[in-house]
Amino acid sequence: MRIIAGRWKGRRISAPKGRAIRPTTDRVREAWMSALGGRLDGLTVLDLFAGSGALGLEALSRGAEHATFVERARAPMAALQANIRLLEAGPLTTVVKAEAHAWLARQDHADFDLALADPPYGEGHAARIVERWSEAPFARELWVEHRTAEPLPEVEGLRQRRYGDTTLSTLSRAPDA
Repeated sequence: MRIIAGRWKGRRISAPKGRAIRPTTDRVREAWMSALGGRLDGLTVLDLFAGSGALGLEALSRGAEHATFVERARAPMAALQANIRLLEAGPLTTVVKAEAHAWLARQDHADFDLALADPPYGEGHAARIVERWSEAPFARELWVEHRTAEPLPEVEGLRQRRYGDTTLSTLSRAPDA
């Protein structure tokens, strides 16, 4: 895997090995970031189910001010921490070792500019994240990657972009909300 654009463009980052690991492909990550355009400058980003940190690190590379990574599994956490060290991104990051849903439930006033979530497919995580956001938005915008066949709750304003069997679903709240 590599960082696609920005200050760390072309830098290789590691991903944990194993059949249970499914990092976001460069193609889909590039689609996420292209859709976000130049809107990353100065944003605070939340990377849920962070894995290797590729999404949050890509956002930082493209101008985000700070990224908070939430990951609970040991192998992805090790890759995430190694990637942060490799890019010397420590001052721009907060790393939380926790299960994403439990961590979100403890956040009374989480107010990130952008939340990115790439949960394991087929376990209902994407639907739970969308439900949580619709009840108590923890970011101005939420972007969730999930299998196209995986159902999400019907939430007003839900937009979707399909990339084969992968879908990026997005929600945003009004600027004054």
